[in-house]
Amino acid sequence: MASLNVGNLGEYLREQRRHAQLSLRQLADAAGVSNPYLSQIERGLRKPSAEVLQQVAKALRISAETLYVRAGILDAERDRDEVETRAVILADPSLNERQKQVLLQIYESFRKENGFGTGEPAGGAGDGMADPGTGGGSRTAGAGGAMGNDTDAGPRRTAG
Repeated sequence: MASLNVGNLGEYLREQRRHAQLSLRQLADAAGVSNPYLSQIERGLRKPSAEVLQQVAKALRISAETLYVRAGILDAERDRDEVETRAVILADPSLNERQKQVLLQIYESFRKENGFGTGEPAGGAGDGMADPGTGGGSRTAGAGGAMGNDTDAGPRRTAG
């Protein structure tokens, strides 16, 4: 029992690499890490830094946050729902990359509107923003984007 989540991280990385149909060498090259180092991560012998995890996530086209949670860098209890939602969006094969990014931006804007920042708190919108989101948010949420301060959100360039 060298470390808590490293084995789980390694198994998950191997599964994601195989799902992406990449060899260990291909993923190592794409992520900019050495083949032996990546092999050690997959076998649970090494705990990679957040930087390395971000490079691997980018190469696998998965959420870096998911890897952070599996590596024990992010608090799993606090961030699990957000991370899982992002991971599901990013893993959806029916969406192209642009659609995934737009959907993630919309999701993030709704979380901010409802007082939940992404990553680090953005200016303490927690308590003050909780009440406005509970009233009538479901009437026009799909029509005009986030219903908060951005009233001129109509002419966005999302259909391209």
